[in-house]
Amino acid sequence: MGAVKLELRCHQRIDGIAVDPDPDWKFDTLLSELNSLETKLNTSTKVPAPFIKARPRDFSNEKSANTSRRPFVMHVSDDEMEDTESEVEEDRSLVAAKRFNCDKLYLSNSDDSDDESDLEFQSYLMGEVGSVEGVLCELTDEHELDVKEEIRNRISALESDLMGQSEKSSSALTRVERYREARWEMDRKLDTHYQRKIAEALDNHLTAVQRDHELRSQIEERKIRSDAAYEEAKRKEKALQEEKVRQEKAKVESEARLRAEEAKSAALEAERREAKEAAEREATETSTRAASGVAQEEAARSQIDANSRTSNESKGFASDAAKKSQSAIGNVLRAAESALNLEQGRLQKFKEIDERNQALRLTYNKDFSSFERHIARLIRQISGTKEIVSEKSHDIFKIFNDPLCPQSISIAAFAKKVVSRCESPEYDVFACGHVIVLVTSQVPLAMDLLLAELHRACIYTVPKHIIYSKSAFKSKEAYYKAIGYKERDGKIESVEDYLKRLDSYMRLYGALIQTEVEGVQNLHGLKEGWAWIARFLNTLPANRYTAVALYAFLQMAGFALFRKYKSQFMKMLSIISNNFLEVLKAREESGLRAIIVEIQSYMEDKRFLKEPEGRALRGSLLSSVLVPEQNYQQSYHHQPPNRYSYY
Repeated sequence: MGAVKLELRCHQRIDGIAVDPDPDWKFDTLLSELNSLETKLNTSTKVPAPFIKARPRDFSNEKSANTSRRPFVMHVSDDEMEDTESEVEEDRSLVAAKRFNCDKLYLSNSDDSDDESDLEFQSYLMGEVGSVEGVLCELTDEHELDVKEEIRNRISALESDLMGQSEKSSSALTRVERYREARWEMDRKLDTHYQRKIAEALDNHLTAVQRDHELRSQIEERKIRSDAAYEEAKRKEKALQEEKVRQEKAKVESEARLRAEEAKSAALEAERREAKEAAEREATETSTRAASGVAQEEAARSQIDANSRTSNESKGFASDAAKKSQSAIGNVLRAAESALNLEQGRLQKFKEIDERNQALRLTYNKDFSSFERHIARLIRQISGTKEIVSEKSHDIFKIFNDPLCPQSISIAAFAKKVVSRCESPEYDVFACGHVIVLVTSQVPLAMDLLLAELHRACIYTVPKHIIYSKSAFKSKEAYYKAIGYKERDGKIESVEDYLKRLDSYMRLYGALIQTEVEGVQNLHGLKEGWAWIARFLNTLPANRYTAVALYAFLQMAGFALFRKYKSQFMKMLSIISNNFLEVLKAREESGLRAIIVEIQSYMEDKRFLKEPEGRALRGSLLSSVLVPEQNYQQSYHHQPPNRYSYY
């Protein structure tokens, strides 16, 4: 700590008066200065009580004529001891007193000052310097005492302040040290916690990586097993097909040999019979040669005719039966040739798949009914929401790819369950159409089998119509079964039940052909729907069955057909109104009136301009979320070309 320089708190000069008086002042100047100081001290409240004067001093000049020159007499207080008086009297007689002119000098009567100050004051008064110098010395001493007191107070205040600052510094340093230690402890805990978190995250990451590697290895093993199972099934299927072809070939050859042997035996039997008859006639006839000659000629002719009939029967029986069947069917069947060809191709595929599935069931000796029930349950759960359609499509496609069940069996089950389910009243045909389009876009064979099931359940989905003929059908019941009636409890179902099922099948077909999913190709879309209605109006007759089928189709697909074909669709409606409905009105059949009114109101009210209820799913369908696996994401954009044509 540096040296402290102490200075007076007062100014160096006050009203032109210096703090340190000039010793060379004149007496008059000193008197005037003292008077001004006394005046100021009297007006100040900080002046001590002993120096408060009742009246100001007035020192006159010693040279004044009015000044009396009397000796200075010092009086002692009456309270002093008597011996002190005697000593003073003796001193007074010995020492001559110096005279002072103090007539007008005012001295304080206060006894508050201590003995020491009185003695000092008396010493100054007793000196040779005079009264003014004594007063000045008194003031100087008082000033020095005040300055010393002020200095002591200042030093004590500084010491107190310094001690307070030291204590504050020590307390602050203690708090800083304590805070530093607490902060260090907190940082240590945070570092420990952070390191623990890092270790846990690293352990979790390593665990996840290990689990991922295990999962990948399991997937690879499963894929290898499924590929091996698929190759084995494919090999067995190929072996079964080869065996089937060989058996069919052997069967045809054996049948041909049997037919040849039967024809040969029949010819030999006829020859023997003719020979026997000729011998009997020859033995019994004895009338004339002419008669016997005629009889011989007739026997030879009959033998030749018998031989020719036997050979013709053995060779041309099958062709004659086929011609008769074709002629009978041609007389009662109404359908376009292109539609019949497509139907025949689909039914042929259906037959092949069915035979293959039977062979697979025998080969595997396993019951696949659990997969079929699972597919049926998924189809029952289909509803008109985007999430449900996506989920069910994905689940069905997973069953198709399940190595535990051959794909042909699951596809056939899917087609069968979809068609049988459409008879339910709560069935959502539009949502089912979306599922069919999404599934068949990945497995095109499923569309062929589904259409084949529809053709078997309802002939008007081809479209075709069968006319009743006594020559072609043994009874009315046989005809009803041919056009799709079901037999229940040994009885043919009623017309109303049949028409209700016909309506449900046609609604499913109409919903299927108009379904459009972004990024996905409908293998049986609007083009096939336009072909269906053209074939329908060109070849099918107008009756109650065809009217119900047409109205159900228009309700489902009319809106989409109008949006695409516009004026062509309006021309189609004009043909229906002018031709089809006119023929219906001319027919006198029960139940036709209601369906005629429905078709007329559909066209007059222009219901084809309004989107059918339930056609748009609740929420937009995105092809990216409907693809079940990553390997099939590009399949929606690379679909196989449509293989069907209606011309």
